[in-house]
Amino acid sequence: MTLAAEVMLSDAGPIARRLPGFEVRPQQIEMACAVDACLERRGRLIVEAGTGVGKSFAYLIPAIRQVVEHQQRVVICTNTIPLQEQLIDSDIPLLNAVIPDEFTAVLVKGRSNYVSLRRLKLATSRQDRLFGGDTERHALEQLDQWAHSTRDGTTASLPVHPPAAVWEQVGSDAGNCMGRKCPTYNECFFQTARRRMEGAQLLICNHALFFSDLALRASGARGFLPAYGHVILDEAHSVEEVAADHFGARLSEAAIGHMLRSLWNATTHRGVLQSIPMKEGGDETLLSALQAVEVCRNAASHFFGSLYRWRQSQRGDSEVRVREPGIVEDCLSGPLRALGTLLQLVRERAADEADGFEVNAYAQRTTGYANDCAAVIAQSIPGCVYWVESGSRKGRGSSSRPELSLAAAAIEVGPLLQKHLYSQDISVVLTSGTLAASRDDCRMAASTYGLADATTLVLGSPFDYARQVRVYLEADLPDPRDEGATAAIAKRVLHHIEATDGGAFVLCTSKQALEELAAATASGLAARGHPVHVQGRGGANSVLLRRFREDERSVLFGVASFWQGIDVRGRALRNVIITRLPFEPPDAPLTQARHERIDARGGNSFMEDSLPRAIIRFRQGFGRLVRSSTDTGRVVVLDSRIVRKKYGRLFLEALPEGMRIEGPDGLEWNATL
Repeated sequence: MTLAAEVMLSDAGPIARRLPGFEVRPQQIEMACAVDACLERRGRLIVEAGTGVGKSFAYLIPAIRQVVEHQQRVVICTNTIPLQEQLIDSDIPLLNAVIPDEFTAVLVKGRSNYVSLRRLKLATSRQDRLFGGDTERHALEQLDQWAHSTRDGTTASLPVHPPAAVWEQVGSDAGNCMGRKCPTYNECFFQTARRRMEGAQLLICNHALFFSDLALRASGARGFLPAYGHVILDEAHSVEEVAADHFGARLSEAAIGHMLRSLWNATTHRGVLQSIPMKEGGDETLLSALQAVEVCRNAASHFFGSLYRWRQSQRGDSEVRVREPGIVEDCLSGPLRALGTLLQLVRERAADEADGFEVNAYAQRTTGYANDCAAVIAQSIPGCVYWVESGSRKGRGSSSRPELSLAAAAIEVGPLLQKHLYSQDISVVLTSGTLAASRDDCRMAASTYGLADATTLVLGSPFDYARQVRVYLEADLPDPRDEGATAAIAKRVLHHIEATDGGAFVLCTSKQALEELAAATASGLAARGHPVHVQGRGGANSVLLRRFREDERSVLFGVASFWQGIDVRGRALRNVIITRLPFEPPDAPLTQARHERIDARGGNSFMEDSLPRAIIRFRQGFGRLVRSSTDTGRVVVLDSRIVRKKYGRLFLEALPEGMRIEGPDGLEWNATL
C-alpha cells in the first residue's frame, strides 16, 4: 500500500473510508507533501498551518512512511498535553488501523511522572520517620492502593495528586534507581515504559522533555531519548521559551528548602537521613550530614535574604534583571557542595544498599544546586540574561517576604539549536498555527529558530472567516496604559458580553490587568447572571475550561496560556474580547536583552522584535474563536491603538482575508482585509 499523501488524504483514500465526514483539504495535502520531501532529504522545514488544515495527519503520514519504509525513528514533540493525547489516543490509532504495515508508537514521559514501587514500599514501612501529619500518611495509603490498580504508574492516572513531600519519597528518580538490582525491576512502570520507548519507532513527547534531553547531551551527559532520524516540533511557537529555559539555569529558594526538609526537618525530627540504618562506625558520618543540612539551611536563609534586600534596593517588579555578577556573596554553593560530599559518604556507609541509592539521589541534586548557584551568581553561562524572580510568600506577618529564584535563560536560541540540533544528520520540521508575523512572512520565526536556510510554507485556513467572524474595533477608548483606562474598558467588555449573552473569553496581557478588569466587571456580570471564571482562581485551567463549556452564558477571564492552545468548539465560545494588544512588557529581562542586541547591531527592536511578536500573539488570540467550519462569533479589540497608531494596520493585515471589520459608530472598516 502506498503512503503517498495524495492517496492517503484523497476523498477515495483509506482515511476517508474510515472516518465519517472526512473532507479533502488541499492545504493538508500540500503540507503533507512538503513534510514528506523534507524528511526524505533530511532537510529543514517551517510550516504555518492555519486552523482546520489538519496538520497532525499532514506530518504523521510522512513520519509513518519513514518508519515503515526506511526503519527510521521519528520524534514528534508538542507543547500541550491535549495535543499529545489527541495524537496517541486518536490520530495514530486511526492511521494504524488503515495502514497495513505495522509500526509502534509510544507516549514518552519524563521519569519524575512515574511511581517507584520499591520506593513506595520503603516509604510505607518508614512513614513514621518520614511524615509527621495524617494528611501525608493518608495520601501514602491512597498511593499504595492506586499503585496496585494503575496500568501505567504515572501521575496522569492519579485521581488526586499527593502532597509534594509524599511524591518526593515515592517518585522514580535516576539518582536512586537500582537498575537490575532492584527487587521490583521486572514490574517497574518506568523500566517497562523505557523498554517500550527503546523498541518504538514513533515517539511522542513534550517540548520540555525534548529540550531537557538536548541540553543534557550538550553538556556531555547521556541523553534520555534513543537515537532518532527525524524531529517534528508541533506547537513550535512555544519552542523558543522552552529551549531558552533549558539552556539556562534556575536556583529556587523553594526547591532548596524542600530538599533540605526532605533530608532532615529539625522541627519534626523526620526525614530521609533519620530513617537510614548505618554500618558500624557510620553514625558519626550520618551526624555530620545532619549538621551539614542545618549549615545549608542557615546559608540558604542568609543567601536569599541578601538577594531579597538587593532586589528591594532595585525597586523592581516581580522580575528584576541582574546586569553584573556577584550582586550578593555566594555563601551557599560551598555548603551545598560539602553536603553533597557527605551524602556520598553516607551512601557508602549505609547498612542497606537500597538506602545508599536513596541518598545518592539527594547527593546528586545537592551538587547540582551548588553548581547552579555558582553559575548564576558568577554569570558564567554564556549567552544568557539573568534575573531575580519573586514567588509565593515565605513566612507570616509583617516580616514575610516572597520566596525568590535566581534564573538565567538563553537570549538567542537559534545558535544553540544550530549547534546542538541542526548539526546532526537528521531532518527537522517546525509547525504551528501561528508562526508568521504577516500572511506570508515567516522570516522572524526562521531567524529566531536559527533556520535562515529552511524551506518555509504558509498555509491559510480552509475556514470561511468572512462568513464566520465579525471583528469589532473601539477607537474612542483611552490608551490601555493610561490611568483610569480599566473603568472605560470594563464598560465596553460588559456591552459586548451582553451582545452575545456570554460565551466569552476576555483575554488580558497581565495578571494585574486581569484582576483589575475582573473586579471592575464583577457586579455587572453578577447582575446579568453570567457564571464567571477567572484564571488563577478555582482550580487548574482544565477545570476552568470544563466549567466554561458547561454553561453557554459563561465568561472566562484569562492571560498567557488562554491566548493559545485552547480549543473550545461550538456555541460555548462565540465572543473573544482582546482587551489590549499583546506587546511583551519592555522591561522584562529577556525582552530587554533581545532588544539590546538588536539595537547594538543597528536594528530597530520595536519593528524587528516587539511588533512581530505582538502580531503573532494577537493572531493566536483571534484564533481561539473559530475551531471548526460551523463556529461563528465576534472578535472584539478594545485597544484603541489598533486604530490610532500607524502600526495598527499591520495587526489587521495579519488577519485572514475578507474579514468584515466594524469600526467606530458601526462603520465598516477595510472590508477587503
